Amino acid sequence: MNSLVAQSDTESLDGLAGWTVDLMDTLGGPGAAVAVGLDNLFPPIPSELILPLAGFTAAQGRFSLVEALLWTTAGSVIGAIIVYLVGYIFGRERTRKFITMLPLVKESDFDHAERWFAKHGTKAVFFGRMVPLVRSFISVPAGIERMSFWVFLALTTFGSLLWNTIFVVSGYFLGANWHVVDEYAGIFQYVVIAAIAILLVVFVVKRLRERRNADV
Repeated sequence: MNSLVAQSDTESLDGLAGWTVDLMDTLGGPGAAVAVGLDNLFPPIPSELILPLAGFTAAQGRFSLVEALLWTTAGSVIGAIIVYLVGYIFGRERTRKFITMLPLVKESDFDHAERWFAKHGTKAVFFGRMVPLVRSFISVPAGIERMSFWVFLALTTFGSLLWNTIFVVSGYFLGANWHVVDEYAGIFQYVVIAAIAILLVVFVVKRLRERRNADV
């Protein structure tokens, strides 16, 4: 039974991986941008799979490592801008209704990203690029709240570049073993979330101490 499940998972992975490689073979670097950009517009497509593939494809000489980094980051940024503009133009209620109509997307996904933005603001946009689903939705509240476009663009670009570099470079050097990266992606994401939680606790404790000292 387990072997059948593993075989089914492998076939599914190969199908998406094959489509991604074919896209990059056909379009080159822009194909990598399209594949990564779809992660913002259609969250069930995982960039943690696509990014190492872009590095692997670069290692095969179809384009350079620098091009892989530039194109994948461009795809992340363009996808995020599109989602930002949806929130900016249509507002909260219409955007929420539209997003929850997407396949495999729940209302809680939107609400989770909205709470992240409300609590962490600019940090949510930067670190949100490193968390699945949040990465896709964090641009929505940024647009709804009319966050400065240039601030949003800078945070999204640097956050995406950092995240993409880790996976693209790993795929580049792992070569045919690029899929190993995907196995450790979840662990890294939990590390990022834990780091954000620690920073938040430190911030709250500091503010409480400042308030206590002011009262004294």
